[in-house]
Amino acid sequence: MRRWRLLLAGCGLFASVAVFAQQDLSDLNPDQADRYDTLIHELRCLVCQNQTIADSSAPLAIDLREQVHKQIASGRSDKEIRGYLTDRYGDFVLYKPPFAWRTAILWLGPFALALGALAAVLSFTRRSRASRAPVAADPEALKRLLDEDSKRS
Repeated sequence: MRRWRLLLAGCGLFASVAVFAQQDLSDLNPDQADRYDTLIHELRCLVCQNQTIADSSAPLAIDLREQVHKQIASGRSDKEIRGYLTDRYGDFVLYKPPFAWRTAILWLGPFALALGALAAVLSFTRRSRASRAPVAADPEALKRLLDEDSKRS
């Protein structure tokens, strides 16, 4: 059974619902099964990066789901499981990482990029307005040019 699941996961031929349905949760009580479901939807697939391990069919996601299952079955708390995974893979494994100095770039990066883009647009529009604005002529320089032109003729 595991060979088929890994073969299908490698080929990408089945949906995450099928993977989740194949996970044997018979050794967990209903509360533990609910915890399992909650945790796998809170953890990021490190291969796909935009999916939870519940939604991913990557081999690493399958291993992480099995690890979560084993740790819940062994009696570890959700906090201990999250701690174990973040110690091993970093805060990036959490789909919603905590706000800390280490993760500030994850939280503030999009805002910094948006502000930088806004500053670039404002700078560009100000420069284009300045280049289109009429320039006042210097009367003395204009008089000299006309005098030089009249001397040539």
